[in-house]
Parts: sequence; structure tokens; C-alpha cells
Amino acid sequence: MNSSDHSDTYDYDAPSRSRWTTPTVALIVFLLAALVFLDPFGWHHVDERLRGQPYLAGVTATARVTPDETLYTCPMHPEIIEDEPGSCPICGMDLVAMDDHAVADHADHADHALHQHTEQDPGEDEDPLYTCPMHPEILQQEPGSCPICGMDLVPADHRDGDLPEGPAVSIDPQVVQNMNVRIEPVRRRAIRRDLHAVGYLEVDPKRRVTVTTKTSGWVERVYVHYVGEPVRTGQPLFEVYAPDLVQTQRELLSAQRYAESLAGAPEDTRRRARELVQATRTRLEYWDVPNDAVENLLATGEVVRTVTVRSPANGLVTRRLDGLEGMAVKPGLDIFEIADLSSLWLTVELYEDQVAWIDVGSRAQIELSYFPGEEFSGTVRFIEPELRAETRTLGIRIEVPNPQDGQGGRLRAGMYAEVQLHPPAVENALTVPSQAVLRTGERNLVVTALGDGRFQPREVLLGHEGDGFVQIVSGVGEDDRVVTSAQFLIDSESNLRAAIEQLRAGHVH
Repeated sequence: MNSSDHSDTYDYDAPSRSRWTTPTVALIVFLLAALVFLDPFGWHHVDERLRGQPYLAGVTATARVTPDETLYTCPMHPEIIEDEPGSCPICGMDLVAMDDHAVADHADHADHALHQHTEQDPGEDEDPLYTCPMHPEILQQEPGSCPICGMDLVPADHRDGDLPEGPAVSIDPQVVQNMNVRIEPVRRRAIRRDLHAVGYLEVDPKRRVTVTTKTSGWVERVYVHYVGEPVRTGQPLFEVYAPDLVQTQRELLSAQRYAESLAGAPEDTRRRARELVQATRTRLEYWDVPNDAVENLLATGEVVRTVTVRSPANGLVTRRLDGLEGMAVKPGLDIFEIADLSSLWLTVELYEDQVAWIDVGSRAQIELSYFPGEEFSGTVRFIEPELRAETRTLGIRIEVPNPQDGQGGRLRAGMYAEVQLHPPAVENALTVPSQAVLRTGERNLVVTALGDGRFQPREVLLGHEGDGFVQIVSGVGEDDRVVTSAQFLIDSESNLRAAIEQLRAGHVH
């Protein structure tokens, strides 16, 4: 440093020390004390007037603004000013002491703001105030940005403290890009939900018949010997000797001869004889004696010792009594069971949330590991009326045609199958992507993009869901756009309002 620099520094400081003499200092101290005692400028009154008032033009109402005492502020939020040390109600940082110049500037600012706000004629319409949706303690007379979070201010009535519902969140475009926010429009589309399940094949109960006898007797001959053997309608199954049937045949022959012997008798006598013949013949028919067997009996007069029991339907034998030949049988004994396997039932269990999509007539695609590369189709024919309490599932029955071959059908009861159900679609539904919905448990939200980095959460009512989309019953319209990624970050920013309000409630001065 050169000599001129030393000379300049000395010349600047020397007058400063020589100007402040002891009498001068005493006079200044006396004047300051008089100012504090007399309060000619109303500093303390400014403080009292500000108490209970909102934050106006960047002034916090909770701070004392007298210029002769120490005030405390937050290093991160300089608009927060308190008259005692403590924590910032916004971020929780320790407050630090302000210097004298900052205190004086704060007092002037507060007095000017309060005077400008309270001097307005009560009879005139007040200018609208603007507040921050995230920090309702911020009120300004002009639109702008929140000094705390930078959000756009919105109109608010400071007299009753009401704030608009669904506050928008303003985020810097660079931050939006860093958050990888993706936006898609709300669109109308058909919603489909493909359901996947497994099930097993079983015999259609409507196509199952049981063979029994209607009179007691003994089986003398059997024509079908094993389970799984295919049979046709009218095919002989076994012969049974029944004494009652033999006796009834003889009674029919006697009644027939008696009626023929009354050819010259009165009409009333001949009519009763014919009725006796018909009654005996009907008894044989009730015992399933074929009509041709009865005609042969009347024509030949020869009583048949055994009666042949025939198959009542086409199908496969699914059950048969063992050791049937020579066995004594009686009415109600299940001797054979025959099932028509031209179509089978596929039993599938669906969960509660899947049941709403299924109805009688829904189509299903079926695959079986026994026939790789092949696909079968079926139709829902029956839905059980009650959920199973253990599994909370509902059983459905799918009718599956069974392609016929020489053995009666390729599909077998008991086979496991993989099922894909294609229930009817919800046509022209208003939809958003499923990942766009925030599910809190109590309500469902989507975040709508308003443009220019502004976002707004909205509560929505959901409908059907499928193919990665969910139906919106109410809450958004076709002109809206929703956020499909990073909406948790945006919603968290929106939910800060509640947290801030709770924080402020714990720092009331």
C-alpha cells in the first residue's frame, strides 16, 4: 500500500473521532431516552395495531416493531420476525437477533403497511387481497409470488379467512423436468379387463342319468361290464328277473282272453273288460317294460321270464355296481350312472373384485396342458349365489363343448385348465391411466396439470378398471390433463399446507 492510501485512511478516520465529543454523546443519549419515553412517533402503538392483523406486504404481525429493543428473525425466512428468541414457525430453524438498522426498517415498513391498510374508507369496497394457498398467513395487496415457497398468490377474503378449495401448486419448469413428470389427457375409451384363472373339468349335472329298477328282482345277465364304456340310447345294460313282472304278464294275458270271450255280451260288460286289460298293460309300462315287449306278449301269449333294462341316454358309463350279475336289486338302487360328455362344465373360482365383470353368457378361452398349442372356448352358464367364506371367492360354471372322437370325447372330467375370461367392455368410459390415481384409503386423487408449471390435486370417484385404465365417474372432464408419474411428489407439496397450519398452531404468540 502506498503513502497516499495511508493518508486517505487517516484523514477519513480522524475527523470521525474528533467530531463525537463527550457533550455530543451525552446529548444524543438524552434525546434517545426522551424518544423512547415520550414515543412521539407511536412505535409501540404501531406494535399494538399490528397485533392480530395478517401479514401485509411482507410484514409478520407477531413481531414487536419498536426500534429500541432486540428482534429476532429466521435466516431462511426473513419475513418472520419475533420479539423473543425461538424457532421459525415455517422451517423450525433457530431465530437470530436483528441489527438496529434492520429493526428500524422493519418498523417503518410495518407502520406504512398498516397505515395504508387501515386508513381505507370503510364505506368503500376494499381492494382484493392475495394469499398463498400453502401459507395462508401471507396476505398481500397485489398479485405475485409467495415469499416463502414461491407459489402464485390467489385472491382471498382476509376478513373471514376462507381460501379456495383445491389449491394449485406452482413448480419451476426445471424442477418439473427433473421430477420426470409425465402428463396424459383424460380420454374416453372402452375398458376391458381380461381375467385369468384356473379350474377343472367335471360332468355337466344336467347330462348325468342314473339307471335303477322299479321292482325287486335278481340280475341274471349283464351287457355292459366296465366304467367308461360308451353306450347309446336303448342299448341293453342288463336283464333282471322280477316275480312281480312275471305275475303281471300273466294277469294281462288272462284279462285279454276274458275280454275276447265277451264278444256277445252287453256293451257295459265288454267296456269293463277292456278297462281291465288297459290297466294291467299300463302297470307294465310304469315298470319300464317296452311297448314292443307288451305287444309281443299279447301276440304270442308267452310270458317272458326276464326283462331287459336299457340305456336311457347316450354317453359313457361313469359308475357301475361291482359284482352285478346275480345280485338282488330293489327300487331306488343306483345300478348304473351314464353321463353325456358332448359338453363338460369347467368350474372356476373368482375373487370378489372380479365377480362384477362376469355375467351369464360371458365368453372364455381355455387352454389345457394335455393339448399344447390348442385352444378351446366356452360360455359362462351358471354363477353361484353365495361367496365361499373360507376363500372369499365365487364359483362359476363354464360350458365347454367336447369334440367327439371314437371314445366319446377328447376332454375328460378332472382335467385342469387355464382360463382367460373376456367379459363385456364398459363402452365410452371417461378414463385415466391407473397409475395416475393416488389411493389414500379414504379418497382417490388425481393431479391435474393446469399449464405453466401449475398443478392441482382433485378428488375423483372411480368406476371399473381394466387394461391399465380406470373409469372416472366424477372429478375431472375430457378437457383435463392428469399427471401419470411423480404425482406423489406434487401431492406431497400440496399437502404441506396442512402441515404448515399445524406448525403455526403450535407457535401462537
